[in-house]
Amino acid sequence: MMPERSTELAVQAVSASPSPAVALPRGRSIALPIEARIIILAICFRLLGATVGFIANVTIPDFQDQGFTVMERPNPFWDRFARWDSGHYHGIALKGYQFVEGGRSNLAFFPAYPQAMGVVGRALGGGQEDFYFAGILITWLSFAIALPLLYRLARLDLPHEAAMRAAVYAAVFPSAYFFGVVYSEALFLLTLVGAAMAFRTRHWMWAALAAAVMTATRVNGVMFLPALALIGWDAVGASWRDRRAALLAAAAGLVGIGSYSAFVYSISGNPFEWYDSITRWGYHPGGDPLAGLFTIYGQLLTRPYQFMVTQPMAPYDTLNALAATAALVLVPFIWQRFGRGYAAIVVMGLLLPLSSGQYEGLGRYCAVLFPLPILLGSLKGETRHLGLMTGFVLFYALGLVLFGNVYSKAKPYTLD
Repeated sequence: MMPERSTELAVQAVSASPSPAVALPRGRSIALPIEARIIILAICFRLLGATVGFIANVTIPDFQDQGFTVMERPNPFWDRFARWDSGHYHGIALKGYQFVEGGRSNLAFFPAYPQAMGVVGRALGGGQEDFYFAGILITWLSFAIALPLLYRLARLDLPHEAAMRAAVYAAVFPSAYFFGVVYSEALFLLTLVGAAMAFRTRHWMWAALAAAVMTATRVNGVMFLPALALIGWDAVGASWRDRRAALLAAAAGLVGIGSYSAFVYSISGNPFEWYDSITRWGYHPGGDPLAGLFTIYGQLLTRPYQFMVTQPMAPYDTLNALAATAALVLVPFIWQRFGRGYAAIVVMGLLLPLSSGQYEGLGRYCAVLFPLPILLGSLKGETRHLGLMTGFVLFYALGLVLFGNVYSKAKPYTLD
């Protein structure tokens, strides 16, 4: 008898015999809903990331002192959750907004996330560390809810396996470590994905609410409103009533940024002082969105080694530029596979940061662009996914260590 035939008969024999696992009563097995399993996966991933970050903090010295800590004294575990902008969110949560005429002001940071930190922080006790703990809690919960919501959004177009891959890609995106620290990215991802889901499924009140919170979370939130309107418009077909509802829901998103502008006016006399404050932090939106990318790639093509080893910000800006470029390259494929609304999400999400003259945040701006992981999840081929996810995890770990050990910030380099 040939070996192949023997193997086939053996498989048939095993299949024909009831195994103890199959014979167990059904009542003893607990099948969790897919959403619950994704939430558990999200929390476990966050715990794993926190562990890796802690090990990095106790083995690799911090590159520089950022001037604040979570506790009264430095703590190698908790401090990795609070870096850079985390201090500004903490200040807003603790003391509120403070207008500095003609100077740098925390009005540049939109209110939804730090205000939520303030409410939860006071509920936890109101101590210095409580507001940071509140930020971590809000971030982790937002991420844990956003992932199953992203899965459900992907399921509108993809089978189960592809939608699950989309959720995993969103979790291991190279700059997705921001979804675990005291930054507003996780809340923004939740509101953006929630708004898209509501527009796709014609839940207009939820769409309006999510869009309003989104524009109150980050300054670039308003840029997504036209894309969300397109998603809603295309989802309803020829119904003019639903098309009008989609446009109204998108317009309702202006309530978030409008309310914040009204508040800013009340303390500064200028409803757009938040914009002026942003420019004083070195961001100048409105420039050529591709000029910065061309500058970086010009350096990489003409003097790559010298550029990478002599310019302090070159490695970080290169990684951010590559992330933004990859996202833009995928736009035609997103349009072809999922429609113009999803393509507009990517374009509008990058237009403002690319035009600002700063590159350091491009990676985290890409992390919230949900059409990217959905497109990647839709690809065929196990080897392709293995390679992509391996690369993502490697760069995720690199970014996690650099961020947690206070790297990636230096004086901007000058190009000659």
